[in-house]
Amino acid sequence: MADVPDFRSTTVEALAASVRSGERSARSLTDAALDRIEAGNVELNAFVAIDAEAAQRQADAIDERLAAGEDVGPLAGIPIGVKDLEDAAGFRTTRGAKHLKDSAVLDRDATEVARLRAAGCVVIGKTNTPESGWIGDTYNPVFGVTKSPWDLTRSPGGSSGGTSAAVAGGLVPLGTGSDGGGSIRIPSSVCGMSGFKPSQGRIPHGPAPHGAADLSTVGPMARRIRDVALALDVVVGPDPNDLRSLPHPGASFRSICDDPRPPARVLWCPSIEGSELDAEVLAVTTEAVDRIRSAGVEVVEAAPIVPEVFSAFLLLFYGGMVPGYRDVIDGAAFAGVTPRLQEILTMADGLLSPESIEEARKTAQRSSIALAEAMEGFDCLLSPTTVGQTPRSERGGLVNGQESDGWVGNTYPLNVTRRPAGTTNAGFAADGMPVGLQIVGHQLDDIRAVELTAWVEDLLGFDPVAPFGP
Repeated sequence: MADVPDFRSTTVEALAASVRSGERSARSLTDAALDRIEAGNVELNAFVAIDAEAAQRQADAIDERLAAGEDVGPLAGIPIGVKDLEDAAGFRTTRGAKHLKDSAVLDRDATEVARLRAAGCVVIGKTNTPESGWIGDTYNPVFGVTKSPWDLTRSPGGSSGGTSAAVAGGLVPLGTGSDGGGSIRIPSSVCGMSGFKPSQGRIPHGPAPHGAADLSTVGPMARRIRDVALALDVVVGPDPNDLRSLPHPGASFRSICDDPRPPARVLWCPSIEGSELDAEVLAVTTEAVDRIRSAGVEVVEAAPIVPEVFSAFLLLFYGGMVPGYRDVIDGAAFAGVTPRLQEILTMADGLLSPESIEEARKTAQRSSIALAEAMEGFDCLLSPTTVGQTPRSERGGLVNGQESDGWVGNTYPLNVTRRPAGTTNAGFAADGMPVGLQIVGHQLDDIRAVELTAWVEDLLGFDPVAPFGP
């Protein structure tokens, strides 16, 4: 059988095709992933739990089914990591929290994970996350710090940084993430990957509830958008475990990327809610937008559109975490919570009231209307994915040389306003770290947003490979 290539030099689609054709076995892909995790995870700390024997049994079962002539699915034999905010049978879901580190091993998958397995994926293990996904970095008091395969002193982003480090570092070709304030787009951007935040409900949460479900969505993560689209095709669609779940959009995400239609007009908004923008990030993304303009697309620049959105995000995201932490906040276990998260939860708890939640929802509604009005007549909105540069681990992102927690100011407005949004590599900062361009679609039009992300990815032509890998 053919050797298994570096996962960063091929595609998920090609790997799955090679398993279906018999060129490679599912077991060979699984063993390659396990070997690469053993070699690379000591430094990256992307995976926090592995079950090698269970993964090998899954892979062997796929090979047996293929030998019997069965169709095992479009993701045949693809090894994946599951973010440790999402359930996977045979593993704990610790959420990076001390009070959950000894929770029960589960006998069920989250809906997304079950659908990926049914499409042929092999679950290798769980990937790291900041506690309860609270920040755009990846560290927690249980499993420690995850590092970027681009620079081991830098953050892989968050909160899906375990998955971005694993995929960009070539440990696995595919994984899962979630995005409640940018947590798929941020790590995809800073790790040189293409990523996509679906509309809330496009991929069901469940069966376990999610603390920030009002803003958050789950989704697959891969290096390039066509592989993300391939996985989207098997995980979208309604499910009774999620009251927000949406009907299937009626088209294939992967097929729409075969010959993506260019936009006619785009809105270029460097700072969506008015955060200070790093000059280097602006220069890199402006150059990318100039290339889009040179391709015949009309580009219109806009001032900040949703300046009041942060207050709504604060209440709806962090306030949404409070009920799940109620027993912890009121007990001795609170001392084990990530220190800065303790401060935020205490603040959010003090702000919560029926009136404050109602005002946050009204602000979200006003912001959604403002964004819809601004985007009318345009195919999409473009912005830098982050307004700052990649942070050092456990530090704020750099905005014009200063560390700032506001370095992610362009991502959470799209959670509050519930817009689908992609990201793809726009180039690099002077220190060699990737910079992303965000592609924002119209409300619920995930298909077109993915198509436009594919078009921009093709036009810009970047396929960056991180220096740290197997």
